[in-house]
Amino acid sequence: MSQDTTSAGVKLSVVIPVYNERFLVAELVHRVLAVSAPEIREMEVLLIDDGSKDGSLDILRRLAAEHPDRIRLLEQGRNQGKGAAIRRGIAEATGDLILFQGADLEYDPRDYPRLIRPFLEDGADVVYGSRYLPSERRRVLNFRHTLGNQLLTQFSNWLTDLNLTDMETCYKAMRGDLARSIAPRLRSNRFGFEPEITARLARADARVFEVPISYSGRTYAEGKKIGWKDAVAAFWHITKYNLLS
Repeated sequence: MSQDTTSAGVKLSVVIPVYNERFLVAELVHRVLAVSAPEIREMEVLLIDDGSKDGSLDILRRLAAEHPDRIRLLEQGRNQGKGAAIRRGIAEATGDLILFQGADLEYDPRDYPRLIRPFLEDGADVVYGSRYLPSERRRVLNFRHTLGNQLLTQFSNWLTDLNLTDMETCYKAMRGDLARSIAPRLRSNRFGFEPEITARLARADARVFEVPISYSGRTYAEGKKIGWKDAVAAFWHITKYNLLS
């Protein structure tokens, strides 16, 4: 990034795909808008409703009307999946950096400055927020789910030759120009997005950094959507996007 951008802070585009999160999304958006740090000169929030059927869209429309200078609402019309929603967000984003944010409260927007600093201080192209590096706090949850994530990360690392600790993390930030150059080649519409974009970034020889983040994961009873079938599919996506496409 340029010296001028570094000294003045960055324009950050926060891309938030939303599907049926009416109980949590308003609080999440308020927490995102509350972020203020010298590393951030300006922030735009892109809310992508992915065909929600639970009233989430009405909440998003209200939030966008309340903050027209900071929020842009994009409506997919029908459910197409996380990957499709993020591609739409990348296409519409105008920031120096683009950061992916979940619509629930598992990931803490107060970690944004930590995610941005490697761009400003170390010349990063991409920064992953790892749930498995030592951090201030982490909710203790399902061991088997964690083990599955770690196995997927190790399999991905073997094929990409990256040494990530958390390939499946939601918190991925990257230079806007890099994200926009990769987005047209992305094909996965659903949770295969995570291994696919990791494979694309590895092929692009991007300078990838990791930082520890706070994590307060949900249980399945609390609404967690990804399950064991998605984990099995992820092994196929890792193979496909590293070896077959």
